[in-house]
Amino acid sequence: MESVDRKDLSTEKQNPKSLDIDIQSIDQILRTINQEDQTIANKVNEVIGDISRAVELTTNAIQSGNRIFYIGAGTSGRLGVLDASEMPPTFSVSPKWFNGIIAGGDHALRNSIEGAEDKPEMAVLDLKKYGISEGDVIVGISTSGAAKYVTSGIEFSKSLGAKTVYLICNDKPHLPADVDVMIKVNTGPEVITGSTRMKAGTATKMILNMISTATMIQLGKVHGNLMVDLMAINDKLVDRGIRIIQQLTGVNYETAKLKLIEADKSVKIAIVMIKKSCLKNDAINLLDKENGFLRKVIE
Repeated sequence: MESVDRKDLSTEKQNPKSLDIDIQSIDQILRTINQEDQTIANKVNEVIGDISRAVELTTNAIQSGNRIFYIGAGTSGRLGVLDASEMPPTFSVSPKWFNGIIAGGDHALRNSIEGAEDKPEMAVLDLKKYGISEGDVIVGISTSGAAKYVTSGIEFSKSLGAKTVYLICNDKPHLPADVDVMIKVNTGPEVITGSTRMKAGTATKMILNMISTATMIQLGKVHGNLMVDLMAINDKLVDRGIRIIQQLTGVNYETAKLKLIEADKSVKIAIVMIKKSCLKNDAINLLDKENGFLRKVIE
């Protein structure tokens, strides 16, 4: 097995604030972890400009009929799959819009397959299954910037004309890559040395949340801060949808519920039907004319 020296990576250094964590009380351990976690939001804030450029790419891709792919290994890959899988129920979008690819395949979601990150050829094979093309966006996620699987995936995708983003949790990647957007959030040494599922994982989750959520907002999937395009697939989401309809139209709970049923559980369509006193197909046409932006239809 090839050994690569990673001593210069901040995520591999010892954290001076947790050197005695093994003899701390449970309360002290939790406070140490929490105090370090509190630094992450500020670290993410430092790279907002880079995240914004990534969102411009992802928004343009979907508006052009293309797709977003997160690719990573271990914790990074799992977080990408998690974010991608939340998009359909949250915003009623096609599962093809956001895709999560993890080194080692779906088996790696529940099982550690650490060696998978060192197999660059597998990234190419995994991406070929999706038919990556010009206009797609690939977000490579690697806390250390040392995963060959990720850099290989980025390079392969770029060769096909895809736009590329590289998200790392150090000040520079161990393995560089030529990308359109580089996001370097330097999360520093972990409480447990090298355990990047902790602060680096938290930063990664925050940034992926920001990329996907901001993209959906840009595409009209949110009205104010309300989830008007949610997929009402269970009791919780049906109730939330009804309450959103109430809030935006002023009707009572039962009326909102009936209108949601008429609209085939589409909150946005139900709102337009009430606000414009129209039938479902008319509401759909009104929304289509405004590219799904509810505000443009009802205000």
